[in-house]
Amino acid sequence: MHRASILLIEDDSALLRGLKDNFEAQDYDVRLARDGDTGLRTALADPPDLLILDIMLPRMNGFEICRGLRAKGLEMPIIMLTAKGQEQDIIRGLELGADDYVTKPFSIRELLARVKAFLRRRESGVSSVLAFGECKLHLTAHKLFRNDKEVELTAKEFRLLEFFARRPGRALTRDQILDAVWGNDIIVNHRSVDRCITTLRAKIEAEPHHPEHIVTIRDVGYRFEGLKI
Repeated sequence: MHRASILLIEDDSALLRGLKDNFEAQDYDVRLARDGDTGLRTALADPPDLLILDIMLPRMNGFEICRGLRAKGLEMPIIMLTAKGQEQDIIRGLELGADDYVTKPFSIRELLARVKAFLRRRESGVSSVLAFGECKLHLTAHKLFRNDKEVELTAKEFRLLEFFARRPGRALTRDQILDAVWGNDIIVNHRSVDRCITTLRAKIEAEPHHPEHIVTIRDVGYRFEGLKI
């Protein structure tokens, strides 16, 4: 049976040891790098199933590593470790190709849960029918059903929901959403994203004002939760 491999790139020795011990206890194959240059070379030479990446590193920062890996076409999930209050760093990392982030100090249980979810989704692939909550999204037919009744979506709402549902658990910035769903439409802005999400929540959420699926990430963007695998 394949043991999922995790590469940890972190220069804090105590944190690195703690993460290594916890992940090995979960039977992951854990590799370590203490500086950015070594980390990038290690990831390129033998790509891990998942990468946990500090932003501030000696010799090469996490942004450069993200850019370098994505430029080579490597698509493993990348979870960034960030400092509290560094929203601009978070947004920059996400837009360079990171999938999610945890803010130091963080709960190891939270990080383990994020890792397990990403690896499970990666192994399962993308089905043509995605289920979440009371809903089923049929990607090929371009239809949404809630409690087996079809829900009418505008073309924009469908594209937005599909974009989210294909990227469960990922932190997505408003600019990423704009580029993917609205493209080169120059008359839209972040408020356009927020308005479309409000109308979409009304159609898929049990309690639109307390959403369980399209979750707001303050100062960053949104994350889609609850996809059934």
